[in-house]
Amino acid sequence: MSRRRLPVLAGAAVLALLSGCKEPPGSALFPLESGRRWTYRLTSEWENDTRERETIVLSNEGRDGTLESGSAWRRHSDSGIDYWLRSDDTGIYRVATKTELDDAPRPDEKPRYVLKMPLAAGTRWQTTTTTYLLRRNSEFPPEIRHGHPSIPVNWTIEALEQSVETPAGRFEHCVRVRGDALVKLFADPVNGFRDMPLTTLEWYCPGVGLVRVERREPANSTFLTGGTMTMELMEWQ
Repeated sequence: MSRRRLPVLAGAAVLALLSGCKEPPGSALFPLESGRRWTYRLTSEWENDTRERETIVLSNEGRDGTLESGSAWRRHSDSGIDYWLRSDDTGIYRVATKTELDDAPRPDEKPRYVLKMPLAAGTRWQTTTTTYLLRRNSEFPPEIRHGHPSIPVNWTIEALEQSVETPAGRFEHCVRVRGDALVKLFADPVNGFRDMPLTTLEWYCPGVGLVRVERREPANSTFLTGGTMTMELMEWQ
């Protein structure tokens, strides 16, 4: 998402968004149609009291037929990455990516779900992640992600009917998704190797999409530095 490199629903309108019309249920929580645009503030804070802040802009570029597997919705990040996604009764999932260094889109080996159906608390799926914040204090390169590019992460729809405050405003009837992963790293000579938790919380709201992300990668180690990352919606259209 970054340059380094979301009970019965109340209200007839919300219910229609999530379960009816022409698009599959998850589409209201992760809009794919052309012309949509989101601006996020990304704040990273490390345990050594350093902080970085940047702005990320995502935009929907419409249906794209360049993939060998057929058409998909293309989403562009101003960091230079394009994502191809599809939506059906199983959920919203990514099928390919392309960076500025790639000659062509790279297909995912299997669908990489963003939101999986049914849209209910307890729905689970698995993808992979890497570390965004964990760093070694005295080795080069310091970023852990170079040696651990593909870490299994277990996702769960944790709650429905959530309210979320962001700089873009307050959103209601949102879905909170939680991702949990572990990466085994050498913490220090006393503790040796230890499982480091990587925890992600994402909030998706009807008609808007992803509005907030919280990522926690604590280290609590003399050899490593961890931190937290927050992505908040600033504006959207």
